[in-house]
Amino acid sequence: MDKKNALRAGALAAGTTLMMLLMSSPALALTRDDGDDPGQGLSVIETLGLYVLAPVALFVVITGLVMVLDRSKSEHRVVKPGAKA
Repeated sequence: MDKKNALRAGALAAGTTLMMLLMSSPALALTRDDGDDPGQGLSVIETLGLYVLAPVALFVVITGLVMVLDRSKSEHRVVKPGAKA
């Protein structure tokens, strides 16, 4: 890619990013809409549990189930040369 195309691609990416930032104005989030009932916020522990621990636990459970319920035949498995089967 020559310099002109690289400059054009960079300008396009910068312009698109700038337009997205300008169009999504977070200041509008301060005004309340009719029917809003946000409730209480989450504590740090609740947030970590919901967005970190729960997905990790789900990943571990699914991985464990796949490993336990794996019924593939041993002759179909890839074994490194020199390793015991």
